[in-house]
Amino acid sequence: MRRVPFVLAMLLAAGAPLGAVAQDRPPPGADAPMPAPRPWSALTADEKDILSPLARDWDTFPPQRQSRMLDKAQRWRGLPPERRAEIRDRIARWQQMTPQERDEARRNRQKFQDLTPEQRARLHDAFERFRTLTPQQRDALVDKWRDLTPEQRRDAVDHLGPNDALPPPPGDHPPRP
Repeated sequence: MRRVPFVLAMLLAAGAPLGAVAQDRPPPGADAPMPAPRPWSALTADEKDILSPLARDWDTFPPQRQSRMLDKAQRWRGLPPERRAEIRDRIARWQQMTPQERDEARRNRQKFQDLTPEQRARLHDAFERFRTLTPQQRDALVDKWRDLTPEQRRDAVDHLGPNDALPPPPGDHPPRP
């Protein structure tokens, strides 16, 4: 029941920053000079506040990772409060996931990354339509999902097309009585 909205949400969230997927090496071909390490004690109070979850391990990070995290902290300062709250909520949900749910989210993120830009746009459109469904339409979609066997659900998610999870956009078909 929760899987379709969850999968769609995770696919759309794929571009969001997740600390769990950060890498410790620069992209291939990057010839940027090596940044100097910045010990925790040398960070500003604001940087320490933003990066506080990393305090214990900060001094063990390679300079490149420290630099990337400082860049992210700088971007964080520029985000509106609503966006910060969304990101905090997403991080909290991630932390509450089981290892299996995280693995599934990573697989779904990779599926999203493998889509063409056109497929991503169609999926985004389908998600936006889902968000605008009436409660009755959502209930009908949930009921349809409940009627599927676990195998049919897995198959549906594995072969989910951008327009498969939702009714057509408003205006494509006359409303049903």
